[in-house]
Amino acid sequence: MYRFLEWRVADYMTRTVCTVTPQTTVGELERLFVEHDFNGLPVLAAGALVGMVTKFDVLKAFVFTPESIVPHYSALSRRSAAEIMAADIITFTPDTPLTRVLQTLVDARVKSFPVVEDGQLVGIVAREDVVRALRDAAQAADG
Repeated sequence: MYRFLEWRVADYMTRTVCTVTPQTTVGELERLFVEHDFNGLPVLAAGALVGMVTKFDVLKAFVFTPESIVPHYSALSRRSAAEIMAADIITFTPDTPLTRVLQTLVDARVKSFPVVEDGQLVGIVAREDVVRALRDAAQAADG
């Protein structure tokens, strides 16, 4: 398990990232979540990371409100990512220790984080990546 202490985000992050724009509709987000089985998608505007939209954000868009007891699906599905995304997000750099990511995953109860270097999105690190690193470290220690 000591190897896990040495590993960085760059060692386990996903480098090919599916992104969306602030104008992407909730309907399109739903399709992307089903097609790729992602939990969250970085939102880019002019190449810059401006937020993160998750399956949970999509669910929140459909919550009943006093103004609309029965929300109209077609109207809600036309809302934009900008309207439902989180703009205040936690990011990591490729050289961040995986131990810090693990602690943040547990503390923040978030499933994935964008990885940014020099202001540009370079990857994403998710729970599955950290679990894979822990498994790899355990297997290295056993064998």
